[in-house]
Amino acid sequence: MNIVLATLNAKYIHTNLALRCLKASAQPEFNPTIAEYTIKDTSFNIVSDIYLKKPKVVGFSCYIWNIEETLKVVRLLKRVSPETIIVLGGPEVSYDSNYWLRRMEEIDFIVMGEGEVSFKQLLHYVEGNVSLQEIPGICYMQDGKFMIHPQGPKIDLREMPSPFRFEEDIPHLSKRITYIETSRGCPFSCQFCLSSIEVGVRYFNREKVKEDIRYLMNHNAKIIKFVDRTFNISRSYAMEMFQFLIDEHRPGVVFQFEITADIMRPEVIQFLNDNAPAGLFRFEIGVQSTNELTNELVKRKQNFAKLTRTVTMVKEGGKIAQHLDLIAGLPEEDYASFKQTFNDVFAMGPEELQLGFLKLLRGTGLRVQAEQYGYVYVDQAPYEIFANNVLTFDDMLRIKQAEDVLEKYWNAHRLDRTVAYLVTETFDTPFDFFQDFGSYWEEKGWSRIGHQLEDLFKRLEEFLMQDGRANMDVVRSLMKIDYLAHHQFQPRKPWWEKEMQKEAQSAIYRKIIENPQLAGSTFAGLNLHEREVYKQTLLVPFSLDLHQLEQEQVVSKDGYLLTFFKSGQAPQFSFIAKEQVS
Repeated sequence: MNIVLATLNAKYIHTNLALRCLKASAQPEFNPTIAEYTIKDTSFNIVSDIYLKKPKVVGFSCYIWNIEETLKVVRLLKRVSPETIIVLGGPEVSYDSNYWLRRMEEIDFIVMGEGEVSFKQLLHYVEGNVSLQEIPGICYMQDGKFMIHPQGPKIDLREMPSPFRFEEDIPHLSKRITYIETSRGCPFSCQFCLSSIEVGVRYFNREKVKEDIRYLMNHNAKIIKFVDRTFNISRSYAMEMFQFLIDEHRPGVVFQFEITADIMRPEVIQFLNDNAPAGLFRFEIGVQSTNELTNELVKRKQNFAKLTRTVTMVKEGGKIAQHLDLIAGLPEEDYASFKQTFNDVFAMGPEELQLGFLKLLRGTGLRVQAEQYGYVYVDQAPYEIFANNVLTFDDMLRIKQAEDVLEKYWNAHRLDRTVAYLVTETFDTPFDFFQDFGSYWEEKGWSRIGHQLEDLFKRLEEFLMQDGRANMDVVRSLMKIDYLAHHQFQPRKPWWEKEMQKEAQSAIYRKIIENPQLAGSTFAGLNLHEREVYKQTLLVPFSLDLHQLEQEQVVSKDGYLLTFFKSGQAPQFSFIAKEQVS
């Protein structure tokens, strides 16, 4: 019997762990084919590819980001292959199953929750080995009536087969993100999250997990992301895994975790700071809100002081990049309160700060309470809100404008020095910078057109010029060094206007060639020939003391920035004081 397990990932680099768990559990009696697509693939092409596999059963893994595209595929597939049995599973259809079955008659079955046992039993039913009534955790329509079977007992995860030993995956491991779970469930009850529905935390076999990680590293996996909802809920377990990963990691491998920061003890962080190689780990931390009433209403327990301690210790250690999450639109958090939340979290200096917007997911407590808080939201996935009783649609649009600039200018790390200066020395708060710039960006219509790297610098300069608050001599110097830091070769057309006459530039170059120590001992140690100086360096006016800037201090000083470029290396910066070459 031909069986296809399919999904539409958000991006090509993503992989679907659920399909692999289903395939591993279906063996040895069945051997499904995994077929992964993206939401950008056309429905016709997806249907054609599945059709050519001649499946008896097709199972789709459904999420908020792919449900509407998946339904288009289901409708077309049923039209060209009406005998194919179509099964849906995943978090988007596990709740309100009645709605989905009545919405689309092309769906034959829905598997609710954990699907490994139910899906395999369903395959046995298709082959005539068991009766339909014996299958737990499924829904279907029968003579116009909605039928639902109670879910069976929770799976013993310690006995689960590995979902990572498929030869067809090996060629792709180095190019895509590998997702791994060492536990299921969450100890918390956040009312905006589906994980709050499953009570308790269950663990996979530790030694099997370690063997899977060894296997993945042996086959060149580069990014391994743990999908455990709270990786560090058990300190002893987290410490054991951290130690294992430190001891056995391979160069170039990165491990990502979702952690709860306020329960992480200082000695654990100190252990990581002392022992983890730089870049090996990456933490994702859901802060969501610093408003105490809001957190109480969504049943989210959070000690912000301890969370801050954790984030600060990790940042000071310099070994682990951190990605912090916020959610705009939570109950009783108005615009002013969200601005405070943003500033509270930005002050910790995370490498990335994701500004998300509340989605009222099917099955969550907040969706049930939508009327109580005056939520107006899109009735189609991803169910994002428009407004609530304290946050208007105007407010939401303004926050989205700030989010757009945040992504381009902070999370993308294109102007780290410049933005750090602006949010501390020019604008009242970090949020004010992102909001004011975001609103200007929208007014200019830039959100509707593309941009190159140079455009980002020009647009920031234009905004700051019309705003009038910034010291533009300082800002332009910061922007220059931020811009040049992204290049391995001398840029052909920098974003700034030509500032030096050729004769003046040549005169300074001659002095540098005669006395390289003018640019410092490091530059002099390069022992560049005259031709190399002209070909591989760029000289521009600069208004800051470079040595102080390297110590994260912005101190004005007239001179020139000399940038040396070499392929495969980060550019090297030197400063020449104006009086040295006058």
